[in-house]
Amino acid sequence: MTDHSDDPDSHDHSSDHHGHSDAHDDHAHDDHDHHAHDLDHLGVAVVTVSSSRSMDEDATGDRLVSTLEEAGHDVSVRELIPDDFDRVQGTVDRLVERGDVDAVITSGGTGATPDDVTPEAVRPLFEKALPGFGETFRRLSFAEIGTKTIGSRATAGIADGIPVFCLPGSTGAVVLGLEDVILPEVGHLAGLARRDADEGEVNEGKGDAEEGDAEEDAEANGN
Repeated sequence: MTDHSDDPDSHDHSSDHHGHSDAHDDHAHDDHDHHAHDLDHLGVAVVTVSSSRSMDEDATGDRLVSTLEEAGHDVSVRELIPDDFDRVQGTVDRLVERGDVDAVITSGGTGATPDDVTPEAVRPLFEKALPGFGETFRRLSFAEIGTKTIGSRATAGIADGIPVFCLPGSTGAVVLGLEDVILPEVGHLAGLARRDADEGEVNEGKGDAEEGDAEEDAEANGN
């Protein structure tokens, strides 16, 4: 009978098993850290960009609000503004400064007509663009409307630490963009964008404390 207790292959298999296990644990730990800042409950600003609708006729805005609330988020503010560059830019810039807003979603003004100015108005506010949003939206939209999707300029980015998503004005496009693209990722993106700011504040606080300690040491040494 062969004794396998000293068989080097048997030890190698055991080592490989532990190696795979450790690698899996490391991956799981990294994934947990990556999502540690995710926000489960968001305050969202909803903005309809249209020169032809009133709030009473804003079915797209109604659908945005109901879908967000059904997903467990709050609609912090809802506005309807005309297709005007300064109004769109000023509105989004004001909303990302609000303490109760974790994300902004606009609908309308992303097409190819002369008065479609939402992307031009909002992009200068972005410190980081999110090109994958528009790419993913158009890929999914292609399955529904075919090559007409090339006329959509849906866009997104981070403005003052707040994710901003600009969707087309049709209800179908809003449902697609919100349910299939935004909702699965918005909590993660909002957490990541906020994490940079939070860590910056922490580091700044540590720097101030260290500077104060250095001044105290200098005074104690008679400098």
